[in-house]
Amino acid sequence: MSITSESKSLTASKTLLAVLKGERKAVPPIWLMRQAGRYLPEYRALRADKGGFLALATDPEAAAEVTLQPIRRFGFDGAILFSDILMVPWAMGQDLSFGVGEGPRLAPALVDATLASLQPALGRLEPVYATVAKVAAALPPATTFLGFAGSPWTVATYMVAGQGSKDQGETRRAAYADPSAFAEIIDAITALTIAYLSSQIDAGVEAVQLFDSWAGSLSPAQFERWVIAPNAAIVAGLKARHPDTPIIGFPKGAGGKLPAYARETGVDALGLDETVDPEWANAHVPEGMPVQGNLDPLALIAGGAALDDAIDRVLAAFADRPHIFNLGHGILPDTPIAHVEQLLARVRMK
Repeated sequence: MSITSESKSLTASKTLLAVLKGERKAVPPIWLMRQAGRYLPEYRALRADKGGFLALATDPEAAAEVTLQPIRRFGFDGAILFSDILMVPWAMGQDLSFGVGEGPRLAPALVDATLASLQPALGRLEPVYATVAKVAAALPPATTFLGFAGSPWTVATYMVAGQGSKDQGETRRAAYADPSAFAEIIDAITALTIAYLSSQIDAGVEAVQLFDSWAGSLSPAQFERWVIAPNAAIVAGLKARHPDTPIIGFPKGAGGKLPAYARETGVDALGLDETVDPEWANAHVPEGMPVQGNLDPLALIAGGAALDDAIDRVLAAFADRPHIFNLGHGILPDTPIAHVEQLLARVRMK
């Protein structure tokens, strides 16, 4: 991959955006999944003041502040919109709640209800776009602004079961039992996700990431149908509207199916989880494709020499291709601030 002279002028000060467009940097840009979140005392204080996650995420002023907090503290090269992948099913008409000490809940669960019974409420997405506009106006010029959405399979697992699960069993059963009905759910999520991400781009994000957190639970044939195909449709739909906006695909747990995902979805960059051997990924991911990842979040908690060694292994594996340094999954709530500072110093000294 290469970037045009016009693209170079647009990305000259934005190293992360330049890497997403195919440029290799001697010092890779860095951002962390869930970098705006519970490991930061300033986030915990603001969430306590707002009284809950959904209230925080739907308050544009507060959500913009949360998005900006890690940029002010650490100077990451990318800011990730503070929101949630379940905004899409919420806008499709399911009720969304976040109980204290529990994961998110959606009602009615589609294992007991039909997609047609939901009453869409697209206005629920408007605070997200307002948040994007506020952040875009406040970010430092060198910081790339990333939007995101959940990929259809992962979103569908929550819509069908009404909550998260260890093996996505109910949703996998539903997909096998009535693939036509399940395809309607996937298609509806796909269509709204294209519109949702397009509106994020219109409001000011410069790249987007598709989170397929539960992609690893599927067999190869199901992976092709419920992960690769809908993500390819989203990429095609977005590229038709925003051909210059990079798209990162993150199919967590995909393992040996990663090369097929990279080739067939059309994503511009590939996110790698911590279970992927970086040397294997470098050998099997299409040549020149930017990759993102893939430090183990637990290595970040460990700190010290263990963290330095883990960082160095990732950096060495991707030294000859466009690379964005990131975790293999979201930063954990008990991560010490000092270890994030150690990570940044280690990456940026290379």
